[in-house]
This record gives sequence, C-alpha cells and structure tokens, in this order.
Amino acid sequence: MTLAAAPVAPLSGDVLLVLVLQLAVLLLAARLLGALANRLGAPAVVGELTAGVLLGPSVLAHVAPPVSRWLFPPVAEQMHLLDGVGQLGVLLLVGLAGTQLDLGHLRKNVGKAAKISAGGLVIPLALGIGAGFALPSPLRPEGTERLVFALFLGVAICVSAIPVIAKTLIELRLAHRDMGQLTMTAGLVDDVAGWLLLSVVAAMATNGFRGSTVLVSLGWLVLVLIFTMVVARPLVRRVMRWASGTSERGAPIGAVVILLLLASAGTHALKFEAILGAFLCGILIGSCGMDLARLAPLNSVVMSVLAPIFFASAGLRMDLTALAHPPLLAGALAVLTIAIAGKFLGAALGGLASGLSRAECVALGAGMNARGVIEVIIAMVGLRLGVLGVEAYTVLILVAVITSLMAPPILRRAMAATTETADEARREQQRMALIDAERPG
Repeated sequence: MTLAAAPVAPLSGDVLLVLVLQLAVLLLAARLLGALANRLGAPAVVGELTAGVLLGPSVLAHVAPPVSRWLFPPVAEQMHLLDGVGQLGVLLLVGLAGTQLDLGHLRKNVGKAAKISAGGLVIPLALGIGAGFALPSPLRPEGTERLVFALFLGVAICVSAIPVIAKTLIELRLAHRDMGQLTMTAGLVDDVAGWLLLSVVAAMATNGFRGSTVLVSLGWLVLVLIFTMVVARPLVRRVMRWASGTSERGAPIGAVVILLLLASAGTHALKFEAILGAFLCGILIGSCGMDLARLAPLNSVVMSVLAPIFFASAGLRMDLTALAHPPLLAGALAVLTIAIAGKFLGAALGGLASGLSRAECVALGAGMNARGVIEVIIAMVGLRLGVLGVEAYTVLILVAVITSLMAPPILRRAMAATTETADEARREQQRMALIDAERPG
C-alpha cells in the first residue's frame, strides 16, 4: 500500500513577511522615482531601475548593512519568490507590448524600414560579438563559453526598445513625422528579430554550443513560427471572440492572461525563452480584431504595479561599486561606446539609403539607440542563465539607462532642423481632430 505524500508546508511567517515588505518597498520607491524621472523628461523605467540601485548592494548595503541584510537577505528561497513576481510582470508586459504591434503599418513601410532595421541590427550585432570576444574575464563569467557570451552580448547591444521610442516620439510630438513612423517601424522589426535571436542564443546557453544544437534550435524556432500562424492564430481569435462576447466584464482580461501564460510555457518547454511565447501570443491577440480598450484594467495593473516591481528588482541586482576597478570601468565604457556608435552608424546608413536627410538620420540614430525596457529584460535573462555575471549585467543596465536618457534631447535638436511636410501636417491635424472628438462635451 502506497501512502500519499505529505502536504508541502506553506510559506513560513518570516518568509512571507519579508516578501510582502520587499514588494511594498520596491513598488513605493519605483513609483516615486519613476514619477520624478517623468517630471525631469526621462522615461519612468530610469527611475524604477534607480530605485532598485538605491535599495541594492550599490547603496543600501553600504549605508545600512543590517537593514539591507534583513530586507533583502542573500537567501535563494527569498530571492526566488521575488523573481517569481517579477517574471509574471515581465511576461504580461511583453505580451501587452506585442498587442500594440501594427502589422498593417509594418507592411506599408517594409521597404525603407527593412534598410534601416538591417543597418541598425547587423552593425551593432557584429560590433557586440567582436566586443564579447575581446572583453576580459571579469566581464565574462568563468565557465561561460566565449562564443555564447559574445553572441549574447551582440544580441543585447543590437536591440531597440519600441516602448521607449514610441513614448519619446509621442511626447516630443514627432510620431506623425515620416522619420517618427520609420523609427517605430524599424524598431519593431529590430524588436522581433531581437527576440528570435535571443531565443536561439538562450537555447545554445542551455544546451551547449554545437552545430547540431544550433540547427535543432533554428528548426524548432521555424516550427514555433509556423504553429503560431497556422494553429495558434485561429485558436486565439476564437478564444478572444468568445471572451469578448460574454457578459462578464473580466472575461477578456482572464483569457488574455491565460493565453499569454500558456504561450510562455510552450516556448519555455522547447528550451526557448518564455518571453518569446508571450510576445508572439501578444501579436496574435492584437491582430484578432478585439477592442483592445477592454484590456485597459490589465494594462494599468501591469504598468503601475508589476512592471515597476520587475524593473526595481532588476536594479536591485546592479553593483555599481564593481565599476570602481579601472579595468572593469574601461570595459564598461567600451561596451557603452560600441552600443551607441554601432546603432547610430547602422541606423544612419539605413536612413541615407532610404533617402532621409542628414538631420533625419541623426534623429533616427538617436531614437533607435534607446534600449530601455528590452535591454533590461535581456540582461535579466542573461543573468538568470548564467551567461552574464553581475559586472556585465550592470554594464548592460547602464547602457539601457544612458541610451534612453540621451534620445529625447538629440531627437528634439535634430528634428528642429527639418521642415514639416504637408502630409505630416495633415496627419497631425487628423490625430488632433480625433483627440478633440473623444473629449467629453
């Protein structure tokens, strides 16, 4: 006779207390500093990351060691609980970002956008891979294959952050300009390519680098994309049509969360990153024809609660004191320079090939340089997989922050030297008329 296994004990009171306080403190600091960053003209993610830096080993651990050890103890169980909340937030964040992908706009501008995105992707990718081979061992963790580290660094450097780009262009009233439209479209292409490349490199990091491993990973990736278009697309459309047709107001939100989590589990089970499944599923949800305004409550919770906790916990793992060592500081500056110059050069060459003016090419390079949210997510993936150490992770977070901060002033100055066309002016008038029509009264 086989006895049933004893039930698993619930969280202890002390562990639960620390977790709840961690979430409260991180969220409070992230919200306050995120609002301050917005007031100063910077993306909220900069303030949210700064909150984690202040509460982590860079500041709090030195200012109040006992408080730091109690609130953020170096205990795997406690950190894994916080990671679980953060991972839920990032999966929903990436999925909701996927719903905003405008496939129609992408198809209309595919010619010019392809040139810009190719330059903005290939050149920084190549430079990043080269830097990965050249960087010294303190920035490359012991035991990590040099090729895998180099490929991962190349992927991290070549991405753009479409949420930061879109927010910046809207706030500067440049989204209606041809340059703004091209920047967002090229950024979308780079985002999609970045997620696919990340999944392949992550699979290599998990299974080891061998020719057969790469071919198998690429084969599975092709099958995932085919499954997404042939099977998942009509299935998602049917589920969302059913959820939107019910009388229960929360049905669409529940259906979206379930679909995103199942898609994440599916790609993760295939040794790809879970965020790939969330992103692909988000694209399907956004293109299924449902009213995305019904997801506003979910978007509010993710953007106001879960995402700030994730970014603050990402900043919590930064250790800026490591950059006090001259060799590491030199390596960090080299990576930052390569990331900025590579994106500027690639995007500018693509812009020139598309017939843009020099000023528009500078603006294009500045806009696509913003790494923001995407860079942070990729850095967290690298840290979790063991491809990145704390030092390299800290460097990539700095790249995300600095490139996001530099984009608005350069965009503003470069576009001031260009003249708005009649088509661009008409586009802005239509947008303003739509806003006026939506206002009450």
